[in-house]
Amino acid sequence: MKIFILSIFPEIFKDTLNFSILKKAKDKGKVDFKVINIRDFTTDKHKTTDDIPYGGLEGMVMKIEPIFNALSNIKKEIEIKSKTTTVLLSASGKKLTQEKLNDYTKLDNLILICGRYEGVDERVINFIDEEISIGDYVLSGGEFPAMVLIEGIVRLLPEVLGNTESTKNESFNNGILDYPQYTRPREFMGYKVPDVLLSGNHKEIRYWRKKEALKKTYLNRPDLLNNINLSDEDKKILKDIMKGEKNE
Repeated sequence: MKIFILSIFPEIFKDTLNFSILKKAKDKGKVDFKVINIRDFTTDKHKTTDDIPYGGLEGMVMKIEPIFNALSNIKKEIEIKSKTTTVLLSASGKKLTQEKLNDYTKLDNLILICGRYEGVDERVINFIDEEISIGDYVLSGGEFPAMVLIEGIVRLLPEVLGNTESTKNESFNNGILDYPQYTRPREFMGYKVPDVLLSGNHKEIRYWRKKEALKKTYLNRPDLLNNINLSDEDKKILKDIMKGEKNE
């Protein structure tokens, strides 16, 4: 998989793409990164990438021409029949999900455009496939959202993580949040690991993990429960959780 990153601040990615899982994936040949400076595709001597918005108001808007020129140059590098998606990182985009990350892992090429200032000239939508947001808040640019997306994708690529089973029970993969995790020491400052995890009873451990995952989801992200199919066991557990919370 090849990931192209378009930014006016390419230096942000110099070190971040060369550590931990990202470096491991690159060294294994699972992913290749190409960071592109949008300023290199401007046509004026000042390398201008932004201008004042039509209609007034404060702030600056990124110009369409340099981005289009950069995209056109990338298209020359990739095979015509390869699976390619172009994404604009934008606060106005659809929210990033685990399902979407999984979809991206099936691509040959992913092109990420990092917006800045008050946004990008709206005509960019004619040359992209998607607008993606990492959450309901605003950042100064798309560089760090791009890194979030890249990290989320790369760790899902085959043979990148040491244990291929490690992503299966993570938050959102099953539609709900992950269950609590514990490791040594068995007790820390009076706080103990739940006895059930030390019991060796796999049936009880499975039930406890399911219950705790549903409880955490109910407390922290109840909206997720509206989007999944709950089993009869799940519904019973959730009912007990809700009853217990009301009594506290």
